[in-house]
Amino acid sequence: MARPIFFAAAVVLALALLPVAVWLDLRHLSDMSLNTQANSLNAMITDIRSYYATNVVGRVLANPGGKTIAAHNYMDIPGAIPIPATLSLELGQVIGHRGEDMRYRFVSDYVFTSRQPHKLDAFETGALATFRKDAGNPPVITAVSGSLFDRRIRLAAPVIMGTACVACHNTHPESPKRDWKVGDVRGIQEIEVTQPIAANLLSFKYLLTYFAGAGLFGAAFASMQWRQARTFGRMNRELEEANSFLAAVSMKISKYLSPQVYRSIFSGERDVVISTERKKLTIFFSDIKDFTVSSERLQPEELTAILNEYFTEMAKIAHEHGATVDKFIGDAILAFFGDPETKGPREDARACVAMAIAMQRRMAELNVAWRRRGIERPFQARMGINTGFCNVGNFGSADRMDYTIIGAEANLAARLEQIAEPGGIVMSYETYAHVEDTVRARPLPAISLKGISREVIPYVVEGIHDERAADTGIINEFTEGARIFLDLDRVTGAERARLQAILADALDALKQRPTAAQ
Repeated sequence: MARPIFFAAAVVLALALLPVAVWLDLRHLSDMSLNTQANSLNAMITDIRSYYATNVVGRVLANPGGKTIAAHNYMDIPGAIPIPATLSLELGQVIGHRGEDMRYRFVSDYVFTSRQPHKLDAFETGALATFRKDAGNPPVITAVSGSLFDRRIRLAAPVIMGTACVACHNTHPESPKRDWKVGDVRGIQEIEVTQPIAANLLSFKYLLTYFAGAGLFGAAFASMQWRQARTFGRMNRELEEANSFLAAVSMKISKYLSPQVYRSIFSGERDVVISTERKKLTIFFSDIKDFTVSSERLQPEELTAILNEYFTEMAKIAHEHGATVDKFIGDAILAFFGDPETKGPREDARACVAMAIAMQRRMAELNVAWRRRGIERPFQARMGINTGFCNVGNFGSADRMDYTIIGAEANLAARLEQIAEPGGIVMSYETYAHVEDTVRARPLPAISLKGISREVIPYVVEGIHDERAADTGIINEFTEGARIFLDLDRVTGAERARLQAILADALDALKQRPTAAQ
């Protein structure tokens, strides 16, 4: 019912065709009835004439001495009886007066001289010609006509001259023809029956009542469906508006959730209730070295733009590697692998370390861009990674909750980040055990951290920028006592020789100067 107007049109068309079909049935019924009536009346008149000629006129003529005679003017002769032709004429008048829907005529083109000539129309003239042409087997001729509201049938049958008729007509002084023979066509007797089609309507009163009820039901049903379609259309428009609103709201909400958590909530996989579970995760923690100092040197608008750019790039890399970004804490990032989606502890640890390396390499590229924009000391990130069991899930109240992790292993990742060099990555042994065949790392002296009962051996990831330096032509290293930045693509030939000399002097100074006290 998406387009009820089409259904309504079909119902209207069906209702319009119904009276046409009934009318055609009535017309067929009327034609059949007229034909039957005409043939029956014709047979009746023929039988009357035959009976009269044989049993009345024949018997009178057989008794010449009697006083009764047959004459066309029998009314003027006492005791006379009409001849068959006169009887036919008078029967036509009698039958014609019995009803307006039926007419009988006896006509001929050979009328006695004392009578008025008969006026023949085209149908009667044609019928006479046909009967006389085929006198041996004269047919019965019918013609059906009428208008939209009535039907009319005309039937013409030949009047055949018999023995008595021939004797009378050939000797009668008023006969216009005196050479009649037995079997000649004297004239025609014509029966005309008219029947209004509307008169048969009551024959179908139950059918019409039924179809009228069906039509009313169809119209009511179409009206109901039309109203229902309008209601559904209005509801669909409201639903579309609601869906558009919810889609816009959900898109806004998605900015506050990690993609994995967002998908799990809106797909129904995760219920928004306070619940946690213990899982083995790989936790990533990073922050920006000397962010407070950098924030003092930059204008708030510029600091905001750079920080948002930093978070955007880091979150993009985290999403590409499948990390769940827990939150941004000031300039820090907390993310983890293993929930709500996991590939197993080993693959989660490998993905986390690969993500951290990609982040540091992207930071080198961002530093180049930031320097070109006039920022003297761009951001340097430190990163810590640990693998262990944590409680993960929804924490908070019934009204507001946060999807996050808690546990000593999460704290260890934050402590490892604090001992990392700017631009460096430090991981625990638990993480290193999963990635030792994919990255180069060197152990640091074991350390004790607050809240961790065991000694922890940190591992520093090496060669983070080795491949990238060859690919990009950029060397970017920062430490507490040194800052080296080289964009080899922008160094001219004259500067290259000067820089080589400076770097050679720096190497000699490093070799000759004693190491500073730790």
